[in-house]
Amino acid sequence: MIAPSLQPEAVRAACVDRRRWGFGLTPRAVVLLLAGFVWLIPGFWYAELAYAMLAWDALVLLAALFDGLRLPAPEAVTLSRSWSNAPALDSTTEIELAVEHTGRVILDCFLIDDLPFALTSELAEHRVSAFPRVRASVRFHIEPCERGDWETGSVYLRYRSPLGLTERWARAPLEHTVRVYPALRAEEEQQIFLARGRQIELQLRQTRQRGLGRDFESLREYHEGDDLRDICWTATARRCALITRQYQTERSQPVWIVLDCGRLMRARVSEAVSSAGALPTHAASVRVHSKLDFACSTAVSLAQLALHSGDRVGLLAYGQGVQQRLLPARGAAHLRQIIEALAQVRAEAGEADHLRATAVLNRLQPRRSLVLWVTDLAESAMRPEVVDGAMQLLRRHVLLFVAMAQPEVERIAAARPKTVAQMFRSTAAQQMASRREVLLARLHEQGALTLDMNPEALSSAVLNQYLSVKERGVL
Repeated sequence: MIAPSLQPEAVRAACVDRRRWGFGLTPRAVVLLLAGFVWLIPGFWYAELAYAMLAWDALVLLAALFDGLRLPAPEAVTLSRSWSNAPALDSTTEIELAVEHTGRVILDCFLIDDLPFALTSELAEHRVSAFPRVRASVRFHIEPCERGDWETGSVYLRYRSPLGLTERWARAPLEHTVRVYPALRAEEEQQIFLARGRQIELQLRQTRQRGLGRDFESLREYHEGDDLRDICWTATARRCALITRQYQTERSQPVWIVLDCGRLMRARVSEAVSSAGALPTHAASVRVHSKLDFACSTAVSLAQLALHSGDRVGLLAYGQGVQQRLLPARGAAHLRQIIEALAQVRAEAGEADHLRATAVLNRLQPRRSLVLWVTDLAESAMRPEVVDGAMQLLRRHVLLFVAMAQPEVERIAAARPKTVAQMFRSTAAQQMASRREVLLARLHEQGALTLDMNPEALSSAVLNQYLSVKERGVL
């Protein structure tokens, strides 16, 4: 789960006038004024009674004026906005709006929080009663739909007294930047992979092989045939005998997460989300995210698992240039840096420069490592550039190459055509699927681990592949 420290800071501000004349009559006062016209009915017979309408309306206006004078000025009303947790895709975040005032009457407040569309698709009005010098609050939930940094707007306030004849309009300037993070796996589901990772780590410790790898294990006397480069000269000088270092297979390996942020990752994918307790006809809602959103969610899950397993995790997100770059490291602070970086990556409109990303990665990581490359294959007559980049990485690294499929294309290819137009669409989709299979098969022949997955199933497949690599000791 996201650490509590990632949640946005609470903001607090005194209200200001919403407009030059920030007050007006309420619907109740207008109804009472219109009720004065009732006196016109007997006024047809007794003209003196018509003046009673004027007296009634004057009385209502005086009462409204008195009611308005009792209302505190906007500067005496303070609003605050706080968050229960860090906003993330596919998760619900609770927001609390609190009202405090130094007036003398109970205020009936109506609040509208101006949030960007990336956080909520509707602006709802919330009602709360605020007693003098007593904090009153109202809570509501949002479900963000876009990653990144977003500017929240002001909170607009209408408040009136219990008499309800006059209301004032105010605005609280609570603008600040809110960062929406990638979607995370459910805690229970993540624990399953963490438990399996711990089991694999124990097995590796029990079956570790001496003499392999470059992690120092112990010292022993030199035997004929040992590598002279492994002699420990300081220990040799102390013991007056040749002493050599003994190594073991490394338990901590660098893991690089490489994300393609080019135009192919802008494709939107619909995901059905079931609702517990709902009727079968209304059992699912639909969420629409880009392929890059699914890739970022997978990257967070893999980073959590790899760091928990003792590996060092690095990140490279690229488009035409490098968007985010983090060198391999460990620890909770590094995981936070990864989450922060993934929240800011953006899919670009142009084709990504895959060969440039390959060169950058080879320069940053000269030693053998596990590379997770999440991308997609472009449809072109020539071999895609990303395949050439993958071939270069295979000379030095263990590559897990993930091509994100498009579910709509698979459905078209599998459907039985009923018209000529559907036949052409089905044929084109089948050709696209066949070409992807050929390209991935060639990568697999060169030694790459390949996955061609729908975005919804991507995280589980990648985590299982990572654990398989750890279990087999491929690195």
